[in-house]
Amino acid sequence: MSTKNSSHYTNRLINETSPYLLQHARNPVDWHPWGDEALDKAEEEDKPLIISIGYSSCHWCHVMADESFGDESIAQLMNDHFIPVKVDREEHPDVDQTYMTAVQLLSGRGGWPLNVFALPDGRPFWGGTYFNKEQWTAIVEKISDLYKNKYEDLEAQAEQLESGIRRSSIIQPVEEEQEFTFELAKTMSDKLSRDFDYDHGGMAGSPKFPLPVIPEFLLQYNYHQNNSDINRFIQTTLRNMAYGGIYDQIGGGFSRYATDDAWRIPHFEKMLYDNAQLVSLYSKAYQYFKEPLYEEVVRETITFLKREMMSEENGFYSALDADSEGVEGKYYVWTKNEIERILNDYSSLFCDYYNVEGLGYWENGKNVLMRSTNDETFAKRNNLSLTEWTALRKRLKQDMFNARNNRKRPGLDDKILTSWNGLMLNGLVDAYKAFGKEEYLSLAQKSARFIMNHLLGEKGGLFHTYKNGQAKINGFLEDYAFVIEAFINLYQVTLEKAWVDKAHDLMDYAIKHFFDRYAGLFFYTSDEDKQVVSRRFETMDNVIPASNSSMVRSLFYLGHFYEYNDYRHKAKAALMNVMDRMQHYPSAFANWGRLLLHFTTGFNTVAIAGHEALTRSKELQKYFHPEKIVLGHASEAVLPHLENRFVDGKTMIYVCTEKACQQPVETIEDALQQLKA
Repeated sequence: MSTKNSSHYTNRLINETSPYLLQHARNPVDWHPWGDEALDKAEEEDKPLIISIGYSSCHWCHVMADESFGDESIAQLMNDHFIPVKVDREEHPDVDQTYMTAVQLLSGRGGWPLNVFALPDGRPFWGGTYFNKEQWTAIVEKISDLYKNKYEDLEAQAEQLESGIRRSSIIQPVEEEQEFTFELAKTMSDKLSRDFDYDHGGMAGSPKFPLPVIPEFLLQYNYHQNNSDINRFIQTTLRNMAYGGIYDQIGGGFSRYATDDAWRIPHFEKMLYDNAQLVSLYSKAYQYFKEPLYEEVVRETITFLKREMMSEENGFYSALDADSEGVEGKYYVWTKNEIERILNDYSSLFCDYYNVEGLGYWENGKNVLMRSTNDETFAKRNNLSLTEWTALRKRLKQDMFNARNNRKRPGLDDKILTSWNGLMLNGLVDAYKAFGKEEYLSLAQKSARFIMNHLLGEKGGLFHTYKNGQAKINGFLEDYAFVIEAFINLYQVTLEKAWVDKAHDLMDYAIKHFFDRYAGLFFYTSDEDKQVVSRRFETMDNVIPASNSSMVRSLFYLGHFYEYNDYRHKAKAALMNVMDRMQHYPSAFANWGRLLLHFTTGFNTVAIAGHEALTRSKELQKYFHPEKIVLGHASEAVLPHLENRFVDGKTMIYVCTEKACQQPVETIEDALQQLKA
């Protein structure tokens, strides 16, 4: 990463903890962090705001910073006529959502860097994304002139945008109760399939993002349908992502997206939220398909995350930059000559396997390593046994990894975000379910304790971010949603009631401070926070699931754990209020589709009572059965479903749908048969 800075400039960002803000702390631009001080100053001096939003691993954010924000003449223009505000979108997703919506309303598109001009009270009136130096200079001069001479026009535009922002978040509750049907899930799947790329996987076109929530929905849907085309699509997607340049073939882990339609050339930044969700997805896909490649991906990705993105306190950092030494992808790409120097006689075999100077060729003699065949086929083609080739490939990868370690590493965004750590905790639990490795459970428990010890406030709410021993920024809905979901998941593999009880406590806190009884949904921000233009509902999935969809599914689960009719009623009402959107925009509501399937396929509560409860739970959860929760205890009843379930000297398994239970059984095989019935 790079930005043009000068040691004789220091602005207000120097006291921040965000790596992105610190990148700009020595710009000649007089940046303010987001907050009351900047807005108050804008009001006092009667100056419009320039609100510039990005994140530390954003390549084009760095480019604009180098070209414009490090330029003294442009900085002077900005300082003289505006109050400049820098925002880390990952620290303040609420601010980012509001101003992104404004730019999308203005232009139909968005992205980062996001640069917005606003009245002193924060209401936006114009904005865009990346601008080169000449464009930015002209825009700053033009808007300064308009503010002085045509203020009424800007105020009218701000009022129009404010109205549009408010309308974009309105949820009209349905007046008549509607029936949930499996047919709606089929409609969603059918509409999604129109955009499948059956050749390369993923959704058609480029750039290609993993979007894990879509294959997660399809896995769950196809558990009931076993449609061969959907199975083929999921497997093609997972194989080609794992084979492609988007996956780090040497060190493990996924880049944020591929710039082409075949997963070949990545945008090299690595985000925690992508890797966390992909650990979950590949773990569940392994349970479903039993494909060894998926185990390799999970193992290598968790190894990467533990090695490069986990703090000494057991929190997970946010991101690795795309750039090193100011060059995109420099850390990850190779010339053929470099490989020959490192691997000597084995270089031709390695280059053949990873498509060097072939499919992997990128630019200027540089190659992105990628696979195009499986190990069995490659070994046979080269007169090697599979065992020989597997051992050799492992050794060659280690040699390349050791050589790469001598390079200058990409920049690390070392702030710890609560929501993304919730996703990571969930991924570790899902990996433990699929593979039973105690290392994954140990990492999950350390992660959960980190959240409890460092991100939980005295009043019972969550903070959003943590760095240098300091937790700050009141939590957003996504923080509660993903932590609650992860704690529920962790309970099911540990049977330690404290985790589901803490999920319950956090849910009650969120209902008190985020829930809107009229819309039947949760606001993104707490009622204790100052609002940016208006409070909004996040209902549509993006690169991470919509916070409301996760929150509502947890309401459904907790309603079953504790037999709370109120929670289940809230979950049902919320799903009903987005049903119309689900059938029209399935790609944005796939996570809601997972809850729909719970309602329409017969959701099961599996209660395990007896001294072998934990062992039986571990055995059961190796299998992919998405329509269940598991609870249990070794001795006495601790949750309603365990009351009167204990038989001396035995461990009994009770499979229940709603409040009707089948005959208790003692073996996992019998329980699986009942779940399939």
